[in-house]
Amino acid sequence: MKAAPLSAEVVVLEPANLSHLASLCGPLNRNIRELERHLDVRIVQQGNRFSIAGDAAPRRAAARLLRSLYAEADRGLTLDDIQMSLQPSSLDTGGAGDTADGADDAAAGVRIRKKTVRARGRRQAGYLRNMERFDLTFGIGPAGTGKTWLAVARAVEILERGQVGKLVLIRPAVEAGERLGFLPGDFSQKIDPYLRPIYDALYEMVGFDRVNRLIERGVIEVAPLAYMRGRSLNGAFIILDEAQNTTVEQMKMFLTRIGFGSKAVVTGDITQVDLPRGAESGLRNALSVLKSVGGIGFSFFDSDDVIRHPLVRKIVNAYDRGKGASS
Repeated sequence: MKAAPLSAEVVVLEPANLSHLASLCGPLNRNIRELERHLDVRIVQQGNRFSIAGDAAPRRAAARLLRSLYAEADRGLTLDDIQMSLQPSSLDTGGAGDTADGADDAAAGVRIRKKTVRARGRRQAGYLRNMERFDLTFGIGPAGTGKTWLAVARAVEILERGQVGKLVLIRPAVEAGERLGFLPGDFSQKIDPYLRPIYDALYEMVGFDRVNRLIERGVIEVAPLAYMRGRSLNGAFIILDEAQNTTVEQMKMFLTRIGFGSKAVVTGDITQVDLPRGAESGLRNALSVLKSVGGIGFSFFDSDDVIRHPLVRKIVNAYDRGKGASS
């Protein structure tokens, strides 16, 4: 007895544009094959008409992705774009996890001079809204969920709007198994690797030459947490990255640096604490102490929100199941 043929759904992408269609499909239809493999559907293209065969939910998801990706095809889609769109947090399957804000989530993004950074899924969209709404926002979750990336994007956007006059980007210089004393150079050179992820985000958002000019003018300051003691930061957008590696005293010190007209974002992963054994994480403590304080935004991410290589999400889940992550 033959199995019943799978139902098909037809998507017509308008307006028809050959270069946009080529960007959507990728070299040798690589992008389409990736959608098929991940969603377990079959996609047949005829010009700007796509026929999708498969079960109902994956079929609908594929149709939504084709439409949303085609809308961005003018900028040139890469395989990374396709894989990020296939993350669980980006796939709206019409299940119980949907929210009334779902339509807004797809449009949520940050517009800066060099590029537009879009939210991937409802949690990233909520994180962006929290940074817009609150003067202090916490972004908590595993590596690869876009916590620092989106915070830097929002900071650059607000700077370009003229809402703040300075960006202050901070990391604690905690030794994660290495010893600073054995690294070459002076103290500034020793701590530079700890600040490199923030520099990398800035360079991509703003451009290498412009970042260096803004640093020389004091508009952008990238510094270790220890340099913040005794200061009051007014009219600034402040990001404390890797905050799980602050002590309770350091976290309190940082939070009391926030001055008039400033916004602050605190990011971290409470499963990756590199403090000496027995030391309490300032981030964990702050989440407990501040949970009932009004005017603070909290955004929490999990492995479904990871937007790096698909293996990263599987690795995070494996460590969570095996309790292999540091607590």
